[in-house]
Amino acid sequence: MAHEYKATIRWTRGADEIFSDNRYSRDHIWSFDGGIEVPGSASPSVVPLPLSREDAIDPEEAFVAAISSCHMLTFLSIAAKKRFVVDLYEDEALGIMTKNEHGKLFVSKVTLDPKIEFSGDKIPTPEQIADMHHLAHKECFIANSVLTDIVVAGIPSH
Repeated sequence: MAHEYKATIRWTRGADEIFSDNRYSRDHIWSFDGGIEVPGSASPSVVPLPLSREDAIDPEEAFVAAISSCHMLTFLSIAAKKRFVVDLYEDEALGIMTKNEHGKLFVSKVTLDPKIEFSGDKIPTPEQIADMHHLAHKECFIANSVLTDIVVAGIPSH
């Protein structure tokens, strides 16, 4: 069974931009099937301001967010199936970009640093939480789609 996911990325050259001088805006729009539009840009750490936007999502941030979001959604599903009650899940994920063996930049590592609050009569032990993180990583669609090293802070790897 195949699933399809669509995004439309739209960029337009500004009327006063030459383009061939490489001094054009990297500002663009990401549109998704639900109708939401999100401002996108190159990262200001890659393309200096004002040719990029600080208040827009860059592909590297979106990549880190996609990994974090997928891991969280998978973790929540696992916790619910185990009858744990999660009240809050907040992750301050961090992506690191380095050069690969060919000298090309890539997001080589993403560290997830989730803070999770549980309530109710059944609170998971630290070992159960670690096991749920390991299973979430194993089952996450995005983690299964990338070569990036993904770790959860404080959770030993298997």
